[in-house]
Amino acid sequence: MIPGLRISESFMLKNYLKIAYRSLLRSKYYSLLNITGLAVGITFAMLIGSYVWGEFRVNRTLRNTERQYIVQSRWKQENMGLEFATLAPIGQALKTQYPTLVADSYAFYGVTATVSHGNNHFRESIQIGDSTLLTMYDFALAAGNPHTALTQPNGIVITETRARKLFGKTDVLNQSLTVETPQSGKQEFTVTGVLKPLPPNSVTHLLTEEAEVFMSLGALPYFGGDLTNWNNTFTVNYVELQPGVSPSDLKKPLAQLIATNAPPNLGKNLTAYLTPLTDYYLESNNGLVRRMITTLAWVALFILLMAVINFVNLSLGSASTRLREIGVRKALGGLRRQLTAQFLTEALVLTLLAMVLSIGLYVLFRPAFSGVVGKDILSLTDLPAGYGWGILALILLVGLLAGGYPALHLSAYSSVDSLKGKERTAAGGRWFRRGLVTAQFTIAVLVFVGAIFVSRQIAFFFDTDLGFNKDALLTVSSLPRDWSPEGVTRMEDLRDQFARLPGVGSASLSYEIPNGSAGLNANVYLPEQDSTQAITMPALTTDEHFAKTYQIDVLSGRYFRPEASQQDADGIVLNESAAKQLGYLSPEAAVGKMVRIQGSLQPFRVLGVIKNFHFGSMHKAIEPLLVGHIQNITIYRYFSFKIEAGEVRPTIAAIEKKWHELFPDSPLEYAFIDQAFEKLYKTELQLEKAAYVATGLSLLVMLLGVVGMVSLTVSRRTKEVGIRKVLGASVAGIVGLFLNEYAWILLVANLIAWPLAYTLLTDWLADYAYHTTITWLPFVQVGVSIALVSALVIGLQVIQTALRNPVESLRSE
Repeated sequence: MIPGLRISESFMLKNYLKIAYRSLLRSKYYSLLNITGLAVGITFAMLIGSYVWGEFRVNRTLRNTERQYIVQSRWKQENMGLEFATLAPIGQALKTQYPTLVADSYAFYGVTATVSHGNNHFRESIQIGDSTLLTMYDFALAAGNPHTALTQPNGIVITETRARKLFGKTDVLNQSLTVETPQSGKQEFTVTGVLKPLPPNSVTHLLTEEAEVFMSLGALPYFGGDLTNWNNTFTVNYVELQPGVSPSDLKKPLAQLIATNAPPNLGKNLTAYLTPLTDYYLESNNGLVRRMITTLAWVALFILLMAVINFVNLSLGSASTRLREIGVRKALGGLRRQLTAQFLTEALVLTLLAMVLSIGLYVLFRPAFSGVVGKDILSLTDLPAGYGWGILALILLVGLLAGGYPALHLSAYSSVDSLKGKERTAAGGRWFRRGLVTAQFTIAVLVFVGAIFVSRQIAFFFDTDLGFNKDALLTVSSLPRDWSPEGVTRMEDLRDQFARLPGVGSASLSYEIPNGSAGLNANVYLPEQDSTQAITMPALTTDEHFAKTYQIDVLSGRYFRPEASQQDADGIVLNESAAKQLGYLSPEAAVGKMVRIQGSLQPFRVLGVIKNFHFGSMHKAIEPLLVGHIQNITIYRYFSFKIEAGEVRPTIAAIEKKWHELFPDSPLEYAFIDQAFEKLYKTELQLEKAAYVATGLSLLVMLLGVVGMVSLTVSRRTKEVGIRKVLGASVAGIVGLFLNEYAWILLVANLIAWPLAYTLLTDWLADYAYHTTITWLPFVQVGVSIALVSALVIGLQVIQTALRNPVESLRSE
C-alpha cells in the first residue's frame, strides 16, 4: 500500500505540474502580467532589504560590539560643544580610575594634512589617537603588529587603498611618508602597519571624510592637539565596558569625573552619557538614517503589497473563468482536495517563476540601485542564510494568497453550478477585487505625493536665500598649513596673488566655510555681566574679504578692514541673532559696544553686524555667530574664490596653474560650495532618488494590474458590449461605462491617500527648522496624472473591443 501510495502521489504531482504548465501557456498574456508585476515588486523589496540589512550591520562586525560605546555630550547651552564629542581625557580617565567598569578606551584628534611619497601628494583625513585602535576593534592588518603599530612616536598606519595610491603597491611596511603639519612643517613618519579594508563603522568613518591614515599620539604636538586638556570639548571618546556592565553603571563615574576635573563653566553645562555603537549610526544626525531606512522599508513593503494584490486580483479574475473546468473534473470523479492542490500548484509555479526572474533583475539592477542610495548593495551570495529563507517564505505566502481563493472557494462548487458557469458570490467577489484595486491606487498616490514633497523640500534647501550668494563660489581645502603669524601673513599675500588672476572676482582666506562645520566656540557676555551669563556661539575665523566674497550683507557698522592686525586688533563682527541675544534692540545699537569673551583678558569692540546666513543645514534655526580675524586667531584652512560669470573653466585652469607654481608639493583639492551643501543633505538627496524610483515602480505595478483587470473584465463582458452596440450605444459611451467604474475607485483611493500623506509629510517636515509648505496643488496634480494615465490604459483596451463587429461579440463565449 505505501509504495503504491507514493507512486500515486508522485504521479499526481507530475500531473498537477503538467496542467499548471498548460494553463500557463493557454493564458500567456495574464501569466506574463502576473509574473512581471510580481517580479518587479519582489526585486525592489530584495534591493531595499539588502540595503536595510547593510545599514543595520554598521558597527556590528566590530570586536565585542555589544560592549562598545561612544561617549556623547548633552549641553544645556547647545553651542558649547558637539553631541558626538566630549572632554578629551574622559575615556582614558574612566579606564584608569574605574577598571572594573571599563575594559578599554580609544580617543582621537581628527586632522587633515598633505601626505606625500616622492611626487605623490594627497590631502588626507587623519586620526591621531590611542594605540588601542587596532586591538580594541579588531581591525585586521595585512602587515604589521596590531599591538605595537601605533605605539611608536613616528609610526603611521595606512589602509591598503592608501598604500596603492601613495606607493603603487601594498607591501610598504617600514617605508617613509612625509606629512605636512601646521606646527612643525614637514615631518617624516614610518609605515608601521597596513590595514585590510575597513568595514563600515562609526570609528574610522565617523566624520564627513573617512579616515584611512592613522598616527600615534606622538604626532599630536605637530598639530597642536592635546588629549589631556579638560578644556578640550571636541574630542571623540570610545569605551569598551567590562562584561556584565551596563551604561547606567557609569552615570555616577562620568558625573564625578566632570565635577572633579572640568572647568566650572563646562561642568555645570555638560552631561556625558554612553550610546551603544550598534545604535549610534542609526540614531546620529537626529535619527535621520533610521528614518530613511524605515521610510524605504515601508515603501518597499507597499510596492510588494501592490504586486501581490495584482497577483491575487488576476488569479481571482481568471479563476472564475474555469468554473466549467471544475464542473467537468468533478463530474469525472475529481476530488475537492485534488482541485485545491491543482490551484495551489499553479499559483506556486507562477510565484516561483516570478522569483527566478526577480533574482536576475536583482543582479542586473544592483549596481544602479547602489548609485541611488549611495551605498554598495550586497550581492546575493554575501547576504545571510536567513535572507534565502525569507525569499522561500515569500514564495509560499504569495502562492497561498494567490491560490487560496480558487483552491478553497471555487473547488467547493457543486458540479451542476460549475458546469453552468454560475458564480454564486459574483457581487462579493467583484467588491473584493475592487477593494484590492483601490488599495493599489491608494499606495501609488501616497508614494507619488511623498516623492514630490521630498523633491520640493530638497529644492527648498538649494533655492532658498541662504543669506549669502553661493553661485560660482570655489573653495580650496588643501592649503599648506603654517599657523604662525608669519605663516598667516604669507598666506594672505598668496591669496592676493590668486585674487589678481583674470576671472577671480575676489578671494578670501578663512578657517571655516558655510558647510556646517564650525571650528571654534566663544562664550560671549557684556562687560556689566558675570561670565556665568555668557552665551555660547560658534566663532568663525576669516579675513577682511570674506563678506565680500560670499556677498554677506553688513546691516550696520562695517566688516574688517585690510591690515586688521593694527586697526581692528580688538574687533569682532556679530550676526543679527548674536546681537539680539546679547540684548541689543537693533543692529545699529550693537556697533561700537564692547563685549567680553570668556578666556580673554581684553574686551572686544563690535565693528559691525552682518545679516543672518545659514552656516549649517536647515535642520536647525540660524544660531548666534561671532566672526574674528585670522590675524588675531592665526589659523586657516580654506581659500574661497568668487568666479566671475562665464569664466569658470578658464579661471579654474588659471588657479590650477598658479597653485602648482606656488605649492609644487601640495595637491589642489577644490569644490564648489554647492557640493558642500550636497554633503549636508546627502541623506535627503538619496531619499529623493529612491523616492522617484519607488514612484516609477509603483506606477508600473499599478498599471500592470489595471491592464490585467480591465482585460479580464472586457473579455467577460464582450457579449454585453455587443448587445449595447446593437441597441445603439456609441464607442464613447461604452468606454465611459468602463471608465466610470474605475473613476469611483480612484476617487476613493485619493480620499484615503491624501489625509494619510498629509499627516506623514507634516511629521517629516517638522524635523526641519526651515521647510517647504504643504499645499493642495501637488495632491491634485498626482490625482489627475494617475487618472489620465489610467484612463488612457483602460480606454485603449475597451476601444479595441468596442470597435469590433457586434456579431463577433455576440458569438463570443
